[in-house]
Amino acid sequence: MTTTIDGSASVTINSGAILGITSGTAVASTSGTSIDFTSIPSWVKRITVMLIGVSTSTNVPNVSLQIGSGSVEATGYVGSSARITNTPAAAWDSVLTTMFQIGGLNVNTDTLSGTAILSLAGSNIWTLTGNTFRSSGTTPAINFFSGTKTTSGALDRLRITTTNGTDTFDAGSINILYE
Repeated sequence: MTTTIDGSASVTINSGAILGITSGTAVASTSGTSIDFTSIPSWVKRITVMLIGVSTSTNVPNVSLQIGSGSVEATGYVGSSARITNTPAAAWDSVLTTMFQIGGLNVNTDTLSGTAILSLAGSNIWTLTGNTFRSSGTTPAINFFSGTKTTSGALDRLRITTTNGTDTFDAGSINILYE
């Protein structure tokens, strides 16, 4: 086994395989009801989703994440999320089976920032963990979430949407890193 580190944050192993972190292209979350990232390579073992200042045009939507193989899958999600506010109080959000809930907005002036990390556990089984921060003048919050989902094949796409699927994004950006 040969290992070469070339200073560019990539590593060459076995005289040819280049390993490293690949950045997607940031997408402005300023319109539409969902943001999709497609053409994720089949060799990917971990995906980091980054939200920066994401907002929606209506009050109290929850932002969610869906994954899939060939198409976005809307069944088989197992997970939960919790929200800690400045009161201090903890609120448990409902358990969803159609998507992972990764954060909630209280009013349409709130923004959501943070990361969600998907890791391949094996046999198309993905685990999720992460946290987001809701900025708000009256009720800031930290959202914690985790879960699992088995995709029908190699994961090749993910979608950020709102839990009801009809609220539109109006601010911020979303990007992914994969490795």
